[in-house]
Amino acid sequence: MPTNCAAAGCATTYNKHINISFHRFPLDPKRRKEWVRLVRRKNFVPGKHTFLCSKHFEASCFDLTGQTRRLKMDAVPTIFDFCTHIKSMKLKSRNLLEKNNSCTPTGPSSLKSNIGSQQVLLEHSYAFRNPMEAKKRIIKLEKEIASLRRKMKTCLQKERRATRRWIKATCLVKNLEANNILPKGTSEHILPTALSNLPLEDFKILEQDQQDKMLPIL
Repeated sequence: MPTNCAAAGCATTYNKHINISFHRFPLDPKRRKEWVRLVRRKNFVPGKHTFLCSKHFEASCFDLTGQTRRLKMDAVPTIFDFCTHIKSMKLKSRNLLEKNNSCTPTGPSSLKSNIGSQQVLLEHSYAFRNPMEAKKRIIKLEKEIASLRRKMKTCLQKERRATRRWIKATCLVKNLEANNILPKGTSEHILPTALSNLPLEDFKILEQDQQDKMLPIL
């Protein structure tokens, strides 16, 4: 029966009333070594009664087809809050350092060191606090990129439709002029200069190209 989680900084303990499952380290040497690497505990050697709780696994790692929640064969733990564990260790070290330095006089050198430390913290304030925050930011940016791609695709489709309409309208006007249904020079008044100066044959070629592009590929 599991009692607690072996992950650094995780205080989860076994409780049958809480929907958290515990999972042994795999017996396969290769997978076991990968789990140990991901846990990132110095000189850590798991035993047969060493467990990790379900908090450290993605939802896709679980097989929910049966009555009990089981890990898939290729599941690996990827969710860890190393920052909390490191912060607690740093706090203990800082308290010990302050206790040792309480008897030593402070001077210009120590003041300069403190200022330098603060500058380093400010320069690196852009860093993410933990890997999960970075992952969420990456997912958000990927969604924004996908949205922009969809908008760009829609704009290109609108541009192509507008181009086809201009070509059809220009061909119609020039055909009417050629058949003396419209007075000569009408196209110069109702069409942009770039379109009115092109000969009718060129527009017929453009119109045919547009129709060819719209044909489905068999």
